[in-house]
Amino acid sequence: MIRLLPLGFLLLPLVEIAVFIIVGRAIGLFPTLALVIGAALLGVVLLRQQGLGVLSRMRSNLGAGTLPGREIFDAMLIGLAALFLVLPGFLSDIVALLLLVPGVRGWIFSSLARRVTVVDTGAYRRYSAEDGRLQRPTTIDLDNDDWRDGRP
Repeated sequence: MIRLLPLGFLLLPLVEIAVFIIVGRAIGLFPTLALVIGAALLGVVLLRQQGLGVLSRMRSNLGAGTLPGREIFDAMLIGLAALFLVLPGFLSDIVALLLLVPGVRGWIFSSLARRVTVVDTGAYRRYSAEDGRLQRPTTIDLDNDDWRDGRP
C-alpha cells in the first residue's frame, strides 16, 4: 500500500485537472471557479466549527482525567481536511468536506478501532478500564543514579 502512495501523488493532480475541464465545459469558467471558492469558504467555516468543538471536548476529557483518543483522531482528520481544502480541486474539496462531517469521522474511527490492539507498556500513568480515568502510581522508586539532592 505504501508503494502506491507516490503514484497517488502523481495521479491526483491529473484527476483534478480532468474534473476541472469536465465541470468547466458543463457549466462554464466562472461558475466553476465560484464552486471551488464556495467549497473552500464552506470548508473554512466547517473547519473552524468542528475544530473548536474537538478542542473543547479534548479539554474537558483531559480535565476529567480520561484519555482523549477519539478527540485526537478527530483533530488529525480535521487537520487532514484542512490540507485537502488548501489543495485546489473538486475531488480534494469533496474529501475534505466529508472528513469534516462528524458521522464520517465516527465511521472511520470505528472501522479503524476494530483493527487496533492496545498494548500496555508499563508507562508512568496507567489507564483504568473500570472508570476511564488516569491513575497515578502511589510509589515512585528511584535508583541512586536517578536521584540528586539539588547540591552542585
